[in-house]
Amino acid sequence: MLVLGIETSCDETGLALFDSKAGLLAHELYSQVAMHQAYGGVVPELASRDHIRRILPLTRAVFSRAQRTLPDLQGVAYTEGPGLAGALLVGAAFANGLALSLGIPSIGIHHLEGHLLSPLLSRRAPQFPFVALLVSGGHTQLMRVEGVGRYALLGETLDDAAGEAFDKTAKLLGLGYPGGPEISRLAERGCAGRFRLPRPMLHSGNLDFSFSGLKTSVLTAARADRLDEQRRADLAHAFQSAIVEVLVAKSLAALHATKLARLVVSGGVGANRQLRAALDAAAARDGFEAFYPEPELCTDNGAMIAHAGALRLARGEGSLARGFSVRPRWNLEEVGRGA
Repeated sequence: MLVLGIETSCDETGLALFDSKAGLLAHELYSQVAMHQAYGGVVPELASRDHIRRILPLTRAVFSRAQRTLPDLQGVAYTEGPGLAGALLVGAAFANGLALSLGIPSIGIHHLEGHLLSPLLSRRAPQFPFVALLVSGGHTQLMRVEGVGRYALLGETLDDAAGEAFDKTAKLLGLGYPGGPEISRLAERGCAGRFRLPRPMLHSGNLDFSFSGLKTSVLTAARADRLDEQRRADLAHAFQSAIVEVLVAKSLAALHATKLARLVVSGGVGANRQLRAALDAAAARDGFEAFYPEPELCTDNGAMIAHAGALRLARGEGSLARGFSVRPRWNLEEVGRGA
């Protein structure tokens, strides 16, 4: 089954073609980062308008790269939620209009389900069941995954997600948007030991997270110590180390609680090299396996939506487009078999 995947939940327009037998054939991604940098974050109306400009050229590009044509298409998958309402509507309208014109089924995909299943696209793919650490944008969650559509929440952030904490801390340190890559680059030049930051909820006894207090601690440290370039790097290093330590500790606790031996990490923060190194070291020490999507598939992308859509369409889900809706707020646990 050849499926077109469309991702427009926030500030990246992603298109991809996935074949159930041949795998990922092609994907294209346009990031709006440069446009939003002047505002220090995503402006929803600008994001929606840019999706409209980019979606058709990217569709043509992905068909050209895959050497396929529209008549070859057997299904269309799109991000139904969560995300920015206007941005989601662009992708949903395009997907359902295209599917209706071709007489093929369309299916709405949960954005986080796309991320969660994206490591299955890797050459080294995990088997079910596994624990998933989702660290994507405004979400930090630990899930028990038994199969497609079989997800149980183990823990989640009570306030700022890890990605939000990276963005807000980057702004405090005078860095650009998005904050994760900026802090990571600066932290590479930092030295450990100058700043000691808290590890929120590290010993809470549950699998929940909290990162807003860590951001406040960075602000307090920055005000108490005049920051030259080296001190900024040291503070970035301390902040990143605190985030990584908490994410690793909670992930290990989730593996222990579920008695599973496979951990899947996905989402934008999943590309963080320090996090991957720490988890790989823990895996070698404690005897579990850690799986990650390819770095280019950690950010929002159409490949993960096409892949998740193909899995669901193959089970008879989806329908011929007659109408559609989007879900700016959507709990991943509500995504059940056939839901």
